[in-house]
Amino acid sequence: MAVSDRVNIRRLALALLTGVAVCALVSPAVVARAQDSQPAASLATDIPEDAKLLLAANELLYDRDAERVTAIGGVQINYGGYQMVARKVVYDQKSGRMTATGNIEMIEPGGNRIYADTLDVTDNFADGFVEALRIETTDNTRLAAERGERVNGTDMILHKGVYTACLPCADHPERPPLWQVKAERVIQNGQKHTVRLEKARFELFGRTIAVLPAIEVPDHTVKRKSGFLFPEMRTSENLGFGLTVPYYFAISNQRDATVKATGFTSQGVLLEAEIRQRFERGTATLRAAGIDQLHRESFDANTSDANRDLRGMVASEGKFEINPRWTFGWDVMVQSDNNFARTYSLEGLDDTTHTNQIYLTGLGKRNSFDMRGYYFDVQDADTENTAEKMQPTVLPSVDYAYYAPEPVAGGQLSGNLNFTALSRFKSDEVDVDTNGDGVNDLTRFRGLDGTSSRLTGELEWKRTLSVPGGLQLTPLLAARGDAYGLDLNAPVGYTGNFTSETAETRYMMTAGLEARYPFLLTTNNSSHIIEPIGQIYARNDEQLAGRLPNEDAQSFVFDATNLFDRDKFSGYDRVEGGTRANVGLRYTGSFDNGFGVRGVVGQSYHLAGLNSYATDDLVQVGADSGLETDVSDFVGMAGIDMPNGMSVATNLRLDERTLALRRTDANVSFSNEKLQTSLTYSQIAAQPEYGLSKRNDEIQSASSVKVSEYWSVFGSVTWDLDNSVINRKGIGVSYADECTVFSLVYSDKYDPEEESASDWSIGARLTFRTLGDVKVGDTELAGFN
Repeated sequence: MAVSDRVNIRRLALALLTGVAVCALVSPAVVARAQDSQPAASLATDIPEDAKLLLAANELLYDRDAERVTAIGGVQINYGGYQMVARKVVYDQKSGRMTATGNIEMIEPGGNRIYADTLDVTDNFADGFVEALRIETTDNTRLAAERGERVNGTDMILHKGVYTACLPCADHPERPPLWQVKAERVIQNGQKHTVRLEKARFELFGRTIAVLPAIEVPDHTVKRKSGFLFPEMRTSENLGFGLTVPYYFAISNQRDATVKATGFTSQGVLLEAEIRQRFERGTATLRAAGIDQLHRESFDANTSDANRDLRGMVASEGKFEINPRWTFGWDVMVQSDNNFARTYSLEGLDDTTHTNQIYLTGLGKRNSFDMRGYYFDVQDADTENTAEKMQPTVLPSVDYAYYAPEPVAGGQLSGNLNFTALSRFKSDEVDVDTNGDGVNDLTRFRGLDGTSSRLTGELEWKRTLSVPGGLQLTPLLAARGDAYGLDLNAPVGYTGNFTSETAETRYMMTAGLEARYPFLLTTNNSSHIIEPIGQIYARNDEQLAGRLPNEDAQSFVFDATNLFDRDKFSGYDRVEGGTRANVGLRYTGSFDNGFGVRGVVGQSYHLAGLNSYATDDLVQVGADSGLETDVSDFVGMAGIDMPNGMSVATNLRLDERTLALRRTDANVSFSNEKLQTSLTYSQIAAQPEYGLSKRNDEIQSASSVKVSEYWSVFGSVTWDLDNSVINRKGIGVSYADECTVFSLVYSDKYDPEEESASDWSIGARLTFRTLGDVKVGDTELAGFN
């Protein structure tokens, strides 16, 4: 074949592929989202210069006089990753037109499939048409049109276009999809990079539910474009029905913004704005919101929600990577009152306590650094903002951890450093009735007004040795020192002799040994690992026990998870002293029938010195903990995993003398293709000195049932057994298939100690894949992710 013939055939193949691809260009634009398919105009440059052309046909004719190339019968073209088949293709050099007919199908390199009956396009790709166009993308979206035209080299027009992201019904493909968008004409403007849908109809279950005379959206080449977003809706008890209309601003390549206006039937218009800025090494956002409430009397009297008409907030968040190891950021909010963001459910700002913080973190191969400052914004309905004033302002809290890269004396050497400085404007004191006679005879000082700072440094060395026979020994040495700077108002009525010094120091020296003897038992159908564990730690007494502020070691639960911890306190302000032994047994079993069993049981013994858990403390952290006596309560945990999807787990503490239950957490769960359910029972015995004046029993349950291939029903409930009150409950229904997600949720909560703008709420969400979603309220239920 002559060189000129090869050029003509190559041009024929490229023109045909480009002609079909150009018809597909409008497909992603219809839904205004990016696709992986290449723009047709760039197809010629996208194919490598050395790309091999494969052209196969039953008959290939080249009429030199008519200057026409014709491929007839089973035409196959493979060029630069594009594959195309047709019955007949013709290239007329005189007229500059290329045509293809008969079951045209092209597969793009990205996997998109394009079908047509007839294609006619000029050789410069400026004009042409295609009939019976159908496009199937790799993400299961589909576009069809009776006829398509390309005019002026820039515009593409589809007549009677239909778009959907739903798969056809396998049993009845003639049925309309769950939803689809139809338009009389779809016009893509290649210069403005827009797509205009004329006489567009949105159909659901084959019926038209929305009609738009015309709508214009950006095409797939536009990453961002200003315009209205999908509206959102919500409803609540004291706000009424709310409709949110968001507008998006594409300010620059590095900056954008969203403005929202929400009209509430009970309270008026809430305005929100968020500006986002991207920098070379990070991002920053600035948010603001405000409302002039129309009916503040709708809220409970004497609450912060009912206290003013004008309410608002300003918030900012940022994160910057200084280099691969160091990160700097912040998350702060300032609001007109202490409950605005929570009442109006501002996304990301409506927690019961919003933690304002600024931080600097670093992470190395063997060390880490974390420095933060905190301000805790307690969101409740108290007009005096009492709870927030009692929270500390922490500035700063610094943590540094280090692990030696090489063994020291054959063991691992590690160290950590903590510095914390905080101040409080109001003492956090809670009166407790320990006898149940209605008289408060004890005060817990959860925080003192004034300022305090503490510097703590600790080194630890440990090494694990394997003794012949399987015994594993782990000796341990640790040294710790603390330095305090105090300027606090002394707690009035405290019996623990709180220190009056402005500076205090203390130290703790520890020598410990842990012994483990795991042994394996096997049978024909099971294996069992039984591991007795014993520990002993010899230490000096905790110095200044109960005489120093306790800010970070107030939360304390003794159970099987911390039985073998060297220091069972949760923070730095208390440190375990004296000589103590921990003894227990760990078991793991597996069976060939799929059952798995696990468990831990043990006890702790105070052998000598001062028992830190039996000393006075500002918050009585060790009282009724199970460790305040020389022989601790029994703690244990056990679990069974069954092959049918059921799992049972429990964690308990038993009185060391009477074996009475002091604390129980039991969970039963089951999961299979149709049902997911869990039931959790929690029981905590009264700990009057620790602030729990009465026993607490609670049941939580969450379940989800798949009633059909696409439909599910789910619900959750929390029941306070002692007060015979259901604190939380909710139920919902959901539908999910390959193109549509729908959920409807009702939730109700009750808390007599907490004022809220809404006790009940209804949420709904309808999502059309590739188009967007419509929201009404919150569709989250407690107990579900």
